[in-house]
Amino acid sequence: MSEARGPHPHPLPEASTELIAGRRVSWLDFGGDGVPLLALHGTFGRGAIFAGLAARLTGRVRIIAPDQRGHGHSARAGDYGRDAFVEDAAAFLRRRGLGPVPVFGHSLGGVTAYQLAARHPELVSALVIEDVGPVMRRPEVEHPVLDVRGWPRGAASRAALGAAIEAAGAPDSGYFLQSAEPDADGGWRLLFDWTDMMAVQRGGVGDWWADWLASRVPALVLRGTESGLLPAGLARAMTELRPRTRKIEFQGAGHWIHDDDPDGVAAALARFLAAAPAA
Repeated sequence: MSEARGPHPHPLPEASTELIAGRRVSWLDFGGDGVPLLALHGTFGRGAIFAGLAARLTGRVRIIAPDQRGHGHSARAGDYGRDAFVEDAAAFLRRRGLGPVPVFGHSLGGVTAYQLAARHPELVSALVIEDVGPVMRRPEVEHPVLDVRGWPRGAASRAALGAAIEAAGAPDSGYFLQSAEPDADGGWRLLFDWTDMMAVQRGGVGDWWADWLASRVPALVLRGTESGLLPAGLARAMTELRPRTRKIEFQGAGHWIHDDDPDGVAAALARFLAAAPAA
């Protein structure tokens, strides 16, 4: 189990919460004098998953990481389609007076990132896409949706919750447990609802090539060689068909590259942002 998959090893800044476009949104601003970077987590995640990356980039990059709808401490929603996530990100940047800024997105957050660049180009100056492509469906991606229906949401302890999640079918509960916190009864509960997460995943299934090719800002694609969510051929096509795009492969890394090789991701991100045009 890698560093970020256990309890958060780095202190978290105090979360901010505000009504944005009528919905409660919680986010973390890791601060510092570096380049502001909007960081979008994937399904089952929260802004806190970027704590390790933020610590490694102190003084160079200022990571601002919202909990997206239905995740973390942000409000649940009835709509988990692609348009809803994209408009949430746009409203967040405008409310904070940010943009254009580089946007980093992991997994489904990466789809949101490049869709944001396509639909709101005035808000995005560069893209870093971690282990997701322009297609999320079969046969290009073997398992675009993880069936989590009926998985446990709480248990008497963090360890017991992790064991119950693994018993339900997760090979490693660490990523899910980054969204677990103590509850009022002394146990541990997840901050998301499994039914919501099924809707989030289904909303991400589709062919998003048009969005990937629509923007012209510099882009960096990060791929884990052991991940099944971004096949090698699809990653190669992303860079060949879209101008100003390059790819870095992380040998031995899975889908959570920022966990499996946090130093490598931080170094790649710092180099890319240093070379990207200033906002």
